[in-house]
Amino acid sequence: MILNTGARTDTVQYYSEWLLNRFAEGYVLSRNPLFPEKVTRYELTPEAIDLVMFCSKNYEPILPRLHEITDRFNTYFHYTITAYGRDIEPGVPSVDDSIRTLLKLERQVGRQRIVWRYDPVLLLGPYTVERHLQTFEHLCSHLAGHIDRCVFSFVGMYKKLQRNMPELKPVSAGDKLLLAEQMGLIAHKHGVVLQTCGQADDYTRFGIGPSACTRLDIMGPANNVEFRNLKHKGMRAGCGCFESRDIGAYNTCPNGCRYCYANYDHAQAARNYKNHNPASPLLIGNLSDQDEIVPGSQKSLLKKEFRPTAHEPGTPVQESLF
Repeated sequence: MILNTGARTDTVQYYSEWLLNRFAEGYVLSRNPLFPEKVTRYELTPEAIDLVMFCSKNYEPILPRLHEITDRFNTYFHYTITAYGRDIEPGVPSVDDSIRTLLKLERQVGRQRIVWRYDPVLLLGPYTVERHLQTFEHLCSHLAGHIDRCVFSFVGMYKKLQRNMPELKPVSAGDKLLLAEQMGLIAHKHGVVLQTCGQADDYTRFGIGPSACTRLDIMGPANNVEFRNLKHKGMRAGCGCFESRDIGAYNTCPNGCRYCYANYDHAQAARNYKNHNPASPLLIGNLSDQDEIVPGSQKSLLKKEFRPTAHEPGTPVQESLF
């Protein structure tokens, strides 16, 4: 099983103490976003978790203690750094601060386990095609040699986004082609491997790989392990990513990014953040008498020879169907 810590919220930036507590205690609880009374329990042991995947816009808070996870688990890190300022991403550090933090992360985990995300690409106000290309050039010039690859996507017009940013328009087909062509040239100049994320359009003619940023054939070698050759359906339309299990929660990220698909109500996210208890097995709040806890499906995706065999007494190895 691949454990995803950051698709629904920036766990690393705002909930690092909680995350480290969960790994120390060896389990985590996650509410079903559609049926909140249904709670899934995942065992956080090397025998039950093949790989821990992170996604954040600021790794600084967890860096002093990140080794508590990387010393025990296979890991992979998505680091989002874009062109936007606080008018679009209120809680995110500046571009140059983010570069410095990524370089610190690289010194701990190595470039092969880091993918830089430049997404979503949206065109609004000062964030023109030219601004994106200038920032992308700046980032490539500093991150080349310190990351495994870069992935980007054009903004998707979700209903939540249309409510939170009604002034936003889809990126036109012409602008998509121009950006893809020029970003491909910039990436090639700096020796950066570039691919899309969740995009149906084909940009391979610009040297840009297809959408699949959670690939077993990339994450395995990055950790010196080998996954089985498994078929999968992807995470969503136009996506070739392998499935993972998320332990975050929607409407909990204080970053306030206006384009966020995981927050449909930023005021509610702020209230939820105040209801966070680092000692709770749940990200937000605590268990109630109405909650039903069920074990999560955690079958290993690794080839047999790469699966851990030693485990603490009394901690069963998960063998349920994925």
